[in-house]
Amino acid sequence: MAFGSFNRSGQGAPMAEINMIPLIDVMLVLLVIFIITAPLLTHAVKVDLPKVSSRPNITKPDNVQLAIDAEARVYWNGTAMDRTSWRAQMASAAKLDPQPEVHIRADRTVAYGKVAEVMADAAKAGLTRIGFVSDPHE
Repeated sequence: MAFGSFNRSGQGAPMAEINMIPLIDVMLVLLVIFIITAPLLTHAVKVDLPKVSSRPNITKPDNVQLAIDAEARVYWNGTAMDRTSWRAQMASAAKLDPQPEVHIRADRTVAYGKVAEVMADAAKAGLTRIGFVSDPHE
C-alpha cells in the first residue's frame, strides 16, 4: 500500500506502486481533446445534387413456399415432391440472383427431424434466407 506504517524497518525500501493520479489526468485531457476534435473531422463537401424523377430499380426476390404436412410430405410451391426433386429445386433456386426467400410452413404434428432435414438440404444447396411461417396466436 502507499500508506505509511508504524514499522520503521521498511522506510528505506522503494515504493513499488504506480501513482494513478497523473495517468488519470492524462487520460481525461485526451478524452477532452477527442470530444472537441471529433465533430470537426466530419465536415463533408457540400454538393447540390441534381433532382430526377426516376425510381430506383429494386428487384424483389421471389418467395418459395415450402410446406410439410402431417404425413411428412414436402410441397414446393404447392407441388408434392420427393427428396431428390426438392434438392434439385433448391440447387436451382440458390443460383438465382437475388436468391429467393424460403418460407417453411410445417404442420404442428410433424417431427422436428423432418423439418431439420429440409433445412439442412436448403443450407447445403446454398439458400441463406430461410424463415418459418406460423399462425398468430389468438
